[in-house]
Amino acid sequence: MNGPQERHGPACALETGGAWLLALLWISPLAYALWTAFHPAEFSVRFALDAPLTLQNFANAWNAAPFARYFVNTVALVTMVLAAQLVIGTLAAYAFARYAFFGREVVFVLVLVQLMIMPDVLIVENYRTMSALGILDSIPAIGLPYMASAFGIFLLRQTFKTIPRELDEAARVEGAGALQVLWKVYVPLARPVYVAYGLVSVSYHWNNFLWPIIVTNTVGSRPLTVGLQVFSSTDQGIDWSIITAATLMTSAPLLVAFLLFQRQFVQSFMRAGIR
Repeated sequence: MNGPQERHGPACALETGGAWLLALLWISPLAYALWTAFHPAEFSVRFALDAPLTLQNFANAWNAAPFARYFVNTVALVTMVLAAQLVIGTLAAYAFARYAFFGREVVFVLVLVQLMIMPDVLIVENYRTMSALGILDSIPAIGLPYMASAFGIFLLRQTFKTIPRELDEAARVEGAGALQVLWKVYVPLARPVYVAYGLVSVSYHWNNFLWPIIVTNTVGSRPLTVGLQVFSSTDQGIDWSIITAATLMTSAPLLVAFLLFQRQFVQSFMRAGIR
């Protein structure tokens, strides 16, 4: 009894110490941003316990750039993309999970190939496509390449495959059509997965930077990431207190959303294994 405990004791302590070290390294930038944003500029590199707290940095950041417009653009973007992904992903996942058709496995493999291709590889072709459609420098141009998500289709397919077929048959006996079965049986049972996927999609497109900065040129279409980059450029002058305040403003909605839904987020991905 004592032997294994003694052998595992140092290893367990080492793992715990390593976990705490990684946690401290991860939270250090956030802690610095919090300190700098809520204190005057002269305390951005000087940590004094008696330093006065202030919200002026947030007011200065909000007034220095059109962040209200950036927030509206970003909310519109993530809402549009998520809605399209949920509709397309749900219909495609239902077809892959419950319908047998010629070439189903081949088509599903082709969908999964999208997971192996980095979006950055397609930037040139996506830009040509948006230019041909005449929608450059617009919110639809940012979201259109992401409206069909292979990850969403895969995740929902795996979830739908775990739902007993008896529920399908019972609903059809009651006279429900295919779409009614999908809406009244599959979608409610997969609600935790929808919540988790929604968080993943929103966080990705809320933070996406490279494609939006290429395809947008004006304030009317810039999301928060691009607006923050323009705001924090050297042409505007570097004031870390205001920059960190602006950074916290743009990231706060994601932090709040994750804290509210973290339980559903973790549980859904634990249940959505490959079956």
